Amino acid sequence: MSLYEAAANVTLVAHVCYVAFVVFALILIWLGIACRWQWIRNRWFRGVHLAMIAIVVIEAWVGIICPLTTLENWFRKKSGQSVYDGDFIAIWLHDLIFFNASPWVFTCGYTLFGLAVFATLWLAPPNWRTKSRTIQNSR
Repeated sequence: MSLYEAAANVTLVAHVCYVAFVVFALILIWLGIACRWQWIRNRWFRGVHLAMIAIVVIEAWVGIICPLTTLENWFRKKSGQSVYDGDFIAIWLHDLIFFNASPWVFTCGYTLFGLAVFATLWLAPPNWRTKSRTIQNSR
């Protein structure tokens, strides 16, 4: 395996992790609302989650190809592979997150998912203030 092929696989794994965090974090937030878990109100967790889906939605609306996709393709071309060549894990992970559909389908899906994330901010608002500020403000 060449260095470029390994870099392409690492980039693909990072891409899958990004997608998994965005999807599973929303599922955990919804479960947390139902189970009254307080950790889902962590401002850093919710802020990062919102920023990550916002980046995806903005890329879709502006028509920008995801930089991770571009980077993976660049590494694959440098290694002499086509986008779908590689070992089993690379092919499986690639097929897991990439589908053949019109761009508007993805833009619509990303936007709806982003709206669902935004709606959870209203349903279960994060604790934007720290405890020390709350204590100082209550005096």
